[in-house]
Amino acid sequence: MPTCLITGATGGVATALASRLREAGWRLALVTRQPDKLSSDPADLVIEADVSTAAGADHALSAAEGAFGAPPTALAHCAGAVVLGSLPRTTEAMYRDCLAANLDSAFFVAQAYAPRVQKAGQGGSLLFFSSVAAGMGVANHAAIAAAKGGVEGLVRALAADYSAAGLRINAIAPGLLRTPATARLLSSDASSKAIRAQYPLGRHGEAEDAAALGAFLLSDEAGWVTGQVIALDGGFQAVRPMVRAG
Repeated sequence: MPTCLITGATGGVATALASRLREAGWRLALVTRQPDKLSSDPADLVIEADVSTAAGADHALSAAEGAFGAPPTALAHCAGAVVLGSLPRTTEAMYRDCLAANLDSAFFVAQAYAPRVQKAGQGGSLLFFSSVAAGMGVANHAAIAAAKGGVEGLVRALAADYSAAGLRINAIAPGLLRTPATARLLSSDASSKAIRAQYPLGRHGEAEDAAALGAFLLSDEAGWVTGQVIALDGGFQAVRPMVRAG
């Protein structure tokens, strides 16, 4: 039975991914700082940990390995936080928190997982989440762009380090997805319409879009895919919108 550890397990994408993997017969370990807010299946292993620290990430992997009898077959690092705002309005505390939640956590999770996979000689799959803001300039996204740009660099560096061990490492770079965290941005018809208009395919994303791609990248069906950052953005980064003369 394949096993997967999912961080940030209370988030919308993590919840959708967990549901999809569970239906496919995976055994899950769900990591969160707030287990009281987690909706889980009785068969899931719930781990309370803060993976933005090395100790927290190591605790999560140790608990999963102890329960599964081996390192997880796959790991989906869904933990993170978005900081939006102009440069002058981004305080040092906001910036540090953004890096800790996104880049530090990715590094420490990889540091806890990859050597375990290598030692066990079993191979595996590690999935990160980036953002469209790391691949192109988006106004008022400086902090999150810096953090997710680091995540994308980490994907390529780790793929170089661990491909020989059979560990595949990839990332998804989504545009705006409808989740509880983005509900405020989509709260009115006007704002929702304006957001949809930015995407060539004419809609914002859904958590299930990310879950579907994530499940594929974690599975053996993506067995020849590593070191990739895959855009999931309705064409946002790839297609220049047509500008009509007024």
